[in-house]
Amino acid sequence: MKIAIFGTGYVGLVTGACLANLSHDILCVDIDEQKIQQLKEGKIAFFEPGLKELVTKNMEKGRLSFTSDARAAVEFAEVIFNCVGTPSNDDGSADLRHVFAVAQVVARFSTNYKLLINKSTVPPGTAQRCQTLIQEMNPLTEVEVVSNPEFLAEGKAVHDFTDPDKIVFGAKTAKAFSLLRRVYTGRARTYIPVLETDWETAEMIKYANNSFLATKVSFINEVANICEKTGADVKIVAQAMGLDYRINPRFLNPGIGYGGSCFPKDVLALISTGKQHGVDFKILRAADQVNKEQRAYLIEKVLSLYKTLNGKTIAVWGLAFKPKTDDVREAPSITIIKELQRLGAHVCAFDPVAEENTKKILPDIDYAKDPYGAVKGADALIIMTEWDEFRTIDMEKVKSLMKEPSIVDGRNLYDPAEMRKLGFTYKSIGRADA
Repeated sequence: MKIAIFGTGYVGLVTGACLANLSHDILCVDIDEQKIQQLKEGKIAFFEPGLKELVTKNMEKGRLSFTSDARAAVEFAEVIFNCVGTPSNDDGSADLRHVFAVAQVVARFSTNYKLLINKSTVPPGTAQRCQTLIQEMNPLTEVEVVSNPEFLAEGKAVHDFTDPDKIVFGAKTAKAFSLLRRVYTGRARTYIPVLETDWETAEMIKYANNSFLATKVSFINEVANICEKTGADVKIVAQAMGLDYRINPRFLNPGIGYGGSCFPKDVLALISTGKQHGVDFKILRAADQVNKEQRAYLIEKVLSLYKTLNGKTIAVWGLAFKPKTDDVREAPSITIIKELQRLGAHVCAFDPVAEENTKKILPDIDYAKDPYGAVKGADALIIMTEWDEFRTIDMEKVKSLMKEPSIVDGRNLYDPAEMRKLGFTYKSIGRADA
C-alpha cells in the first residue's frame, strides 16, 4: 500500500519505518525542511534502539522516503497517518492545532477516497471533529477518519510496534476496518488481540491506558514513603504485589516519579477532558500531585546529608526520564537539578545519550564523559536514571573518587546492605538507609 506519514517524531518515524519493513511504500512528511534533509541523509534527531538500522535498511530498499511537500504526500497515499504532536496547553488540555492542520491539508488536496488515521494521542471526540472539519472544507470529500492509537514506549518502540500486546481500531464503516487490516497485514498475529470499536472508545483507550500506568507509579511511590516510616522494604512489598496475577509487577518500581512525553501530558489531558464533561478525576489529580511531590522528596533526602548545599558538589547519574532514550521532556532530573542549583549546589552530570538534549535546558552545569568523571570530588551522588551500566559499575572506585561517600539512589539500583559494607551513606526510596 502507498502510505503517507505526517510527522517524523518518535511516533511518526517509528510507524513509518516499521510499516516500510512490512513492504508498504512509505512517504514521511514534515514541515521542518531541515529535519527532512537530515532524514534523507540518514540522520535521526533522537535516540531509539534499532530505529536507525530500520530506517537505513528501508531507505536502501526504496520503501521509505521523506518530503516536506504536503500536497505530494496526500496525492501519493491511499492511507495517511496523522502522527503530529499534541502537547499540553497551559490548562492541561491537549493542544490539537497540528492534528486539525493535517486534517485540513488532507481535505484540501484529496480528490478520491483516503483513509486518515489519527495515530496521535487525542481526547475523545477528536476524530469526529476532524471528520466534520474535512466535510466543511470539502463537502464532496471521500476522506474517512479513523482512530488507531499508538502504544509505543520510548526505548523499545520498534519492539512495541512489531510485537504489540494489542491493536486498536476505531472506525465507522466496514470499508475503513478492512483497509486498517490491510495496513497491518504481516504484523497481526493470532495471539495479538485486534479491538475494533468506535472513534471515541479507541481514543479513550489510550488515555485510560497511560493514566492507569501513571497511577501505578504514583501509588507505589506513596507505598514506598510509608515503608520508610514503618521500617518495611518496598522492593519486597512490590515483588509480592506483582506476584498477584490481578496486579502485574510492571510499573511497580518506586523511585522519583514518571516523566517523558506521554504520561504527564496524558494524565493532565484526561483530567481536563473530565472537567469539560463535569467529571472530577480525583484519582488522577492525586497521581499527578504525588508525582510532583516525589521529586521534592528526593531533595529532602539530599538535604538530610548536609545542613546546607551551598558550595557542595553533587554528581548526577542519568538525565533521561528513563533508560534507552535521550528524551528529557518532563524528566525528574531537570526539576531536581534546578532545585539543587537554587540551593547553591554545583552539579556535574553524566548520561550515556541524553547530554545534548539536557544542555539545551541546563547549559550551566558540568557534564562528564563517564560516570567516574561525574563523581570525582563530589560530596554526594544522586542516581536519576536506571541505566544498566550503573548497575555493574566499580563502586570501590566510585568511593575512592568522591569527597564524601554518600549516595541518594532515586531508582533503588543497589542493595543497602552491600552499600553499607562498602562504607557508603546510602539513601534509597522505600527502604532503610545504610
